[in-house]
Amino acid sequence: MTKNLTHLSVLVSGASIAGPALALNLARYGARVTVVEKAPDLRGGGFAVDFRGHVHRTVLTAMGILDEVHAHQTRMGRQTVVDADGTPRVDLPAELMSGDVEILRGELARIMYERTKDNVEYVFGDSIATLTESPDGVEVTFERGAPRRFDLVVGADGLHSLTRRLAFGDESRYLRFLGYYVAAFPVPNHLGLNRTGRLYSEPGRAVCLGNSDGDPDRAGALLVFHSELLTYDRRDVAAQKRILAGRFAGMGWEAPRVLKALEQTDDLYFDPIAQIHVDRLTQGRVVLLGDAGYGATMGGMGTGVALVGAYVLAGELALADGDHRTAFAEYESLIRDFAKGCQKISGNAGPFFAPSTERRIRSRDRMYRLLGSRLLAGFFKKLTEKAATDVELRNYPVA
Repeated sequence: MTKNLTHLSVLVSGASIAGPALALNLARYGARVTVVEKAPDLRGGGFAVDFRGHVHRTVLTAMGILDEVHAHQTRMGRQTVVDADGTPRVDLPAELMSGDVEILRGELARIMYERTKDNVEYVFGDSIATLTESPDGVEVTFERGAPRRFDLVVGADGLHSLTRRLAFGDESRYLRFLGYYVAAFPVPNHLGLNRTGRLYSEPGRAVCLGNSDGDPDRAGALLVFHSELLTYDRRDVAAQKRILAGRFAGMGWEAPRVLKALEQTDDLYFDPIAQIHVDRLTQGRVVLLGDAGYGATMGGMGTGVALVGAYVLAGELALADGDHRTAFAEYESLIRDFAKGCQKISGNAGPFFAPSTERRIRSRDRMYRLLGSRLLAGFFKKLTEKAATDVELRNYPVA
């Protein structure tokens, strides 16, 4: 059975991961896809993201990118929890942290962009301003570009989705704060790390240094700290740096060097560790995909869930010949519980990196020393794959 969606026009907001993934899947069916992204160009760098289990493999294979993902994998090795003087406390085997295959987020985005740039319209440096639904489409105005009409609009614009705010309401209704903040930025590779990582924790705060690309001069720093919900301007990088400097003042291990690098960086990611919980994923002709609809800042296999969601949404639209009412209902029924199961895992991210007491730090180390043993490593791998594979994929039409 073959299908095409050449009659369907779709606007996708966001060109990080979920947006290009949906564009790739829809373009295979011939849909006319436009991706709008507020950044001036494709964003590089970012966290390493991983895939695990047969569901992720099936989707990557269907998208035609499995081999390329493997070709650009990080090949990350063991990550080690250390004392303040750098003495190892426990090793975390690569498969526990990096899944079956791990790739830098920016590299994954580039792969999907390269596969779609010739048959998908990308508009960088712009964003949606208003959405007005009519019986036969959605009238969209943009911050810069001329107004246009689309059959469907997809919010794939992340945890702080503008599309979700316009169509579903204010973010405060949907964002659930989990009591921690996370920051990430590049630092000099003082420790000479080579595809390995080091984690140092004190009660309520943690510093993680890692090198996932083999660059001898450059590493990445990850800072996690327990906190009440903070009020700050998400566009004020200087204010975010002040928050981090205050929270990590006096910390041991490599923290002083990391804070020095923080002062100089112009590439800072800073966000609460949080989840998105919406009542529904669709509103008329608007649908949410990835972090915009069921996101978790870290630890919830968000990239894998986003790619599965994109595959299912495109497949359901193809099955329904573009009938969004039927397709959206099926997409929601298939993805909602799967996404929630992955979100549950993300609730452990903050306490894993920065346990609240010394006792809990020691307890974490003992647990991971046990789970990292050869005897239990296979069992733990299956446990981490359970959420990633807890969805029944349907047989979608041939593109």
